[in-house]
Formats: sequence, structure tokens, C-alpha cells
Amino acid sequence: MRNHFAETLYAKGVEDPRIHVVVADISPAGSMGKFREEFPERFINTGVAEQAMIGICAGLALKGMRPFAYTIATFSLYRPFEMVRDDLCYQNLPVTVVGIGGGVIYSTLGGTHYAQEDVAIAASIPNMTVIAPSDPLETVAATEYCATESQGPVYLRLGKAGEPVLTEGAVDPWRFGKLRRIQTGDDVLILSYGVTMRHASQVAQRLRDSGRSVSLVAASTLKPFDKEGAAALIQAHKHVIVIEEMIPRGGLASEIKQLAWDIGATARIDTHTLKDEFVHCYGSHDDILAEHGISVDKIVAQAAA
Repeated sequence: MRNHFAETLYAKGVEDPRIHVVVADISPAGSMGKFREEFPERFINTGVAEQAMIGICAGLALKGMRPFAYTIATFSLYRPFEMVRDDLCYQNLPVTVVGIGGGVIYSTLGGTHYAQEDVAIAASIPNMTVIAPSDPLETVAATEYCATESQGPVYLRLGKAGEPVLTEGAVDPWRFGKLRRIQTGDDVLILSYGVTMRHASQVAQRLRDSGRSVSLVAASTLKPFDKEGAAALIQAHKHVIVIEEMIPRGGLASEIKQLAWDIGATARIDTHTLKDEFVHCYGSHDDILAEHGISVDKIVAQAAA
């Protein structure tokens, strides 16, 4: 995802001189390095000064630019939260705050680098849009939207590296603000977004292999949420499974549960999220997710229960 974001932003930067990149002490590798080399006047590294990163982006936006604030998720959103809220959202400025490694992707770096509450925090701020692409192809579409169409602040939650392509041949195209059907079925609805879309895809295949008819849907736009589309999908399936790399409150799981209650849905609803706790486990990304209870085997087992 990170590389596709950088490549897309570079391409848009060639076309549009309003695009600026402001980073906080992160190495501009690949196409991001190319952006810095070719457009040094539009690339600013503030060092370990994330509040300044957001403030500079606000100033650029007030001058008609389309800036991107880019660094690891905990440092793009948590450390400069007041500036994100007051400088960007209060003034409704077209700034994209890019959080690399949302959730617990930075596994071996520990809790200081986990952004397991980022979706809830970003979505709670008025005027803030939240997008979490499900694979590299959606990352391209989302980046293009942020660079050319967004009218206010966006929190763009990305993975880090190595994410598989999952949406090629999807039933629906990627559209901002809409759920996207990747595959369609009649019995089970699986909703996910971001890096855990990999788990959702594997769960869907396992359930199909057992004879279930499965719909796989990407909820990449988390705010504004497609309530109408979600309601129709919930009502059309007997069993709904939500998988997300986020705490239990303030994300997709709680959104779906509330919506199901509001519409009087009768479907069984299972949600798989990060625990509402700091898990003290050292290991890979998958190790940390498994410690939180997110694993393909466990999700499939619960679905069969």
C-alpha cells in the first residue's frame, strides 16, 4: 500500500503543482524520494515535530494548496491531535493526514507504534473523513480521490508493505462513501477493510469450501459510512461477520451492530476486533493479531458454531 500511495501521489504531483508533501522524520523511499528530488520546494521534512507538520499543512491549504501530512499513524494523528482537530477540522481544510501502519502493523516496535484506536479517534472529529483502503488497488483510487476531489480533511489509513491485491475483478468499482462488493453470495456477509481484508478473503474462501454462499464486502470509507448500502446487505443475509483491526468501539463493528438494531435486523452478527486492551506480546503482525483473537481459524470456527 505504501508504495502504491507514493507512486500515485508522485504522478498526481507531476500534474498538479498544488500538491505538497509534509513529513515528520520518516525516510522518503521509492517514489516519495523521487517526489522530494524533483519537487524539493513542495517537500518539507519537519523532523520530530508532528504538530508543526500539521500546522504547515493547514497554512498551505489556506493558500490554496493540497497538502499531505505523511508519517507513521501514531505520530500523524495522536501526537498532533489538537492541531488536527483545530487547525484542520475546525477550518474544514483539504488536508490528507496519512497514517502509515494503522492498527498493530508495527508489531515489533511495541505499543508506542500501535494505532489500534485511530479510526475511532479520527471519525469522532467533525468534518473529518476516514478512508482505509483494503489493498494496493484501492490505495491508488483513494489517493487519487484525496489528491483531486476531497473537499475537507481526510484521515487516510494505510498498511505498510506486502499487502496482496484482493479487489481485482470486484463486482463494484471503488467509490468514495460507498460499500464495495468484492464477491456476492446469499448466506454469509463478511465486511472488512484495510489490512484485515486479507483475513476476510481467506475466511470467505474457507466458508465457500464448506458449502456456504458468501458475500465479501469492503468498507473502505468508514466516514461517511454507507448506512443505506449496509442496511440492504444486512437484511439480505442470515449471518454477518465483521473483521477489523481496531478496538471494539468506534469502528465498523459498533457501526454495524447499531445499524442492525436500528433496522430491526434478524441476522446473526459476529464481530472480530482488537481487544480493548494493550496486549503485551512480542512477535510478527500476525502474532499480535492472533493474540487479540483475530485469526482465520478462530473466525471460521466461530462461524461454524
